[in-house]
Amino acid sequence: MAQIVGFALLNLALIVGLAPLAEGISRRVLAIVHSRKGPPLIQPYLDILKLLGKEDLQTTKNFVWKIAPALCLGATLTAALFIPFGTPAPLSGSGDVIAFLYLIILSSVAVMLNGFACANPYAYLGSSREMMMIFSIEPILTIALVTAALKTQSLRFADIIASNEATGITVSMTIAGIAVLLALQAQAGKIPFDIAEADQEIMEGPLIERSGPGLALFRLASWVRFIIFASILFQVFFSWCLFGNWGIRLLLNLVGIAVILLIVSLINAVNPRLRIDQSMSYFARVVVFVAFGGLIFAAIGV
Repeated sequence: MAQIVGFALLNLALIVGLAPLAEGISRRVLAIVHSRKGPPLIQPYLDILKLLGKEDLQTTKNFVWKIAPALCLGATLTAALFIPFGTPAPLSGSGDVIAFLYLIILSSVAVMLNGFACANPYAYLGSSREMMMIFSIEPILTIALVTAALKTQSLRFADIIASNEATGITVSMTIAGIAVLLALQAQAGKIPFDIAEADQEIMEGPLIERSGPGLALFRLASWVRFIIFASILFQVFFSWCLFGNWGIRLLLNLVGIAVILLIVSLINAVNPRLRIDQSMSYFARVVVFVAFGGLIFAAIGV
């Protein structure tokens, strides 16, 4: 029990501590590509601290509005405990892929409900877009994880990773990993898929009425989600890269996250935002031609 608690605290400290740094690096990459000086790397940490110290203005007395930030961050951090972060997953024996997907979708639903709970029309529009993104993106991750479970005959992340390490590179897991990578830009809420926020169109979307600590929790949850999905991509679908004890695995995971962050940041810097219909068409093609392709190969055992 003490070891589980220790790994849980270590995982949360690493993920919460590194998430703002990843956002800071992404902002610097954007500034470099756009030939600007850009903010310091620690700016996201300063933003969170500043927001936590501000007054949390209440634009409605709706109970859902009050609990949405804590629900979003709580579900995200709990989901983080189901996956390894170089260190063993603290809750690997208490949940599986299904529990992880439930918590990740719950965090997205909390953002959506936050927008519906206030009376701002821009928030309604942003939440509607968030709902469309959930229906478009989450099937890709779900199919990819089902592919991994089918290939390894287990729903537990620890078993999936151990099996993939033993078997090495496989067609089904590689294709499933590519599907997750193609959807990662949208999972991170980056251009060209930042449709729910769309700063120039609907001014922050579901979070338009948020300020202070509530906004800080939503922002932190968004940054943590990227670390979670980058870790899943590297640890689950490309686990043949892993070796050594948990300290070496942790270092390799950080390197993998850094590479994925650089790819996402560059795409964010050089692309315009897509229209909703363009995004839906893109995700439909990813589901049909990539995600289902990996599932078919897993079903035939390759």
